[in-house]
Amino acid sequence: MYGIHRSGDLALELPYLRPSIHARRANIIVKFQDIYGFIVEGNVDDVNILNEVRERVRQQARVWWALEASKGEEWYKRAQSSSALKSSLRFSALVNTITLKKLVRKGIPPVLRPKVWFALSGAAKKKSTVPESYYEDLTEAVEGKVTPATRQIDHDLPRTFPGHPWLDTPEGHAALRRVLVAYSFRDCEVGYCQGLNYVAALLLLVMKTEEDAFWMLAILLENVLVNDCYTNNLSGCHVEQRVCKDLLLKKCPRIAAHLEALDCDVSLITTEWFLCLFSKSLPSETTLRVWDVLFYEGATVLFHVALAIFKMKEEELLMAHQVGDVINIIQRTTHQLFDPDELLMVAFDKIGSMTTTTISKERKKQEPAVKAELYLRLQKLKSMKEEDD
Repeated sequence: MYGIHRSGDLALELPYLRPSIHARRANIIVKFQDIYGFIVEGNVDDVNILNEVRERVRQQARVWWALEASKGEEWYKRAQSSSALKSSLRFSALVNTITLKKLVRKGIPPVLRPKVWFALSGAAKKKSTVPESYYEDLTEAVEGKVTPATRQIDHDLPRTFPGHPWLDTPEGHAALRRVLVAYSFRDCEVGYCQGLNYVAALLLLVMKTEEDAFWMLAILLENVLVNDCYTNNLSGCHVEQRVCKDLLLKKCPRIAAHLEALDCDVSLITTEWFLCLFSKSLPSETTLRVWDVLFYEGATVLFHVALAIFKMKEEELLMAHQVGDVINIIQRTTHQLFDPDELLMVAFDKIGSMTTTTISKERKKQEPAVKAELYLRLQKLKSMKEEDD
């Protein structure tokens, strides 16, 4: 599989980027490949930011290796056990939990990311509840079967990160198809929804094996994200959009008021963020830093990051006169967000606290309106069909 890392030396994984002298003098746009194989475009300042970020990743990796040496391999499994923490009054257990949260927010080193995600997300536990051959048996059982989901998957494969050196190959398409088709049969309510192709593709690049990517997708859809986010009517996603709009009003009132005055529907921007979990919007290395937190702390981080993107461009957004200007500002910002530390600093320090309980209350508040809206939409479609008949 593309980009397999076999060495613990992160210097081999994260080479310094060195634009040519001509590029530095002219400050022109340069193209380079990130560690997951994606082509990134940026100016020399962007390259400098990426080099600084990669140096911080190296330093962070040394911290993780030191902790593994002092606390034992996979010490984070003990730290993340909430039941163990509650039953223990030991100071060391509390310190481990606090340390882990800080470490995850600072970023999990790429070489450790697969096993840390698999443990902290609950994917390993979910996998352990079924026979060892579950994924292999499932893929064999569904091979050759055709459903509306499989037809849509086949349609979307070539459109998933086109040009990527592994994903956009017959081998990459086949691996991604097996993961998506297998999950579509595991959960018939979800089946397949556009957006999952990007999420599963990035999981494949990180996790290295189809089976691990499959279980990460399962834990994501079944435990981490809100229910019904990817079902046929996307009701969960509609709820998230309403919650995001309300939170924007509370946390960034000036921006919310200005967008309202422009008659700008925030969901035009944020729906893709929540369906693709930022994988189509942010650079891959930044996206995966968001996912580090997502798999440990839960879906609340998606709201933190969404609001942070607006907050980072507050003054520029307040100068926008048209909806198109707003969309252009946000798209330009997300594509150039090469520094995940800056993004997460704004997300947690400037946006402020948003607990899981708070988000759950917001969701419950929005659910009736979403159900009513979807019901009216369904009735309208029925009446249109009856008129055609």
